[in-house]
Parts: sequence; structure tokens; C-alpha cells
Amino acid sequence: MKGLHFFVYIVTNPTKTVLYTGVTNDLADRIQQHYQNRGNKTTFTGRYHCYNLLYYETFSGIEQAISREKEIKGWTRAKKEC
Repeated sequence: MKGLHFFVYIVTNPTKTVLYTGVTNDLADRIQQHYQNRGNKTTFTGRYHCYNLLYYETFSGIEQAISREKEIKGWTRAKKEC
């Protein structure tokens, strides 16, 4: 899959009280989905209105992206905010 990239990203809500870390292959579309789902109680990002992009990294392989996502999810909140 030449040219395909994967993204690990962190989004937050407008009051910056909640953080969400995820993986996608289309960052712009995924952020739009999070925004459209705001208020949807059936999803974490919808429930907490997480759609403001704080940070992202790009990877050429899904395995590396998932590994990095797991690493970031293990961080403290303070480290994620730096």
C-alpha cells in the first residue's frame, strides 16, 4: 500500500478535561467523525465531546502505529499534555 499512512492522535474536549488517543488512516476524516458524534452517549469521544486535535504522529505501517498508540495510552496525563 504505497502512500498509505497511519496516524496516532490525541483529541480533547473544549474544556480540555478529557483526552482520547486513537489510530486512523485518515486523520481529517476521523476528526470530522468525532465532531459529528459529539453528544452521542454510545461512544467515548461523543459522550465527552472529544474532537479538538492536540497531537498526532504519522507512520507508514499499522503495526508501528498500534504499538505507539499503546505506548501513549500508558503515559500519565501530564506526559500526554507536554
